[in-house]
Amino acid sequence: MSKFKNVTVVKEANIYYDGKVTSRTVEFSDGSVKSLGIMLPGEYTFNTADKEIMEMMSGELEVRLPGEETFRELHTPETFEVPANAAFDLKIKSVTDYCCSYIK
Repeated sequence: MSKFKNVTVVKEANIYYDGKVTSRTVEFSDGSVKSLGIMLPGEYTFNTADKEIMEMMSGELEVRLPGEETFRELHTPETFEVPANAAFDLKIKSVTDYCCSYIK
């Protein structure tokens, strides 16, 4: 899906890591929530409350998911899942465009 229809977008940005990671929250009529964002080069750790499905649409990056010892390179576009109440690490090598779906 390349477009979302009939959604509400929260105007205020989510800003992390001194502005190197930003996103906007998109709310759907069924109550589901996604965020659309950009990550600049750097290394980041993210913690989840809900299960997340991360769609990495463009960029060069590596990911280390919970339980993994080493990073693995992603070939965008690529999707991965992170369980609820977990942490994952990213090494962003070029500007990366992403969409995150939160699963309750």
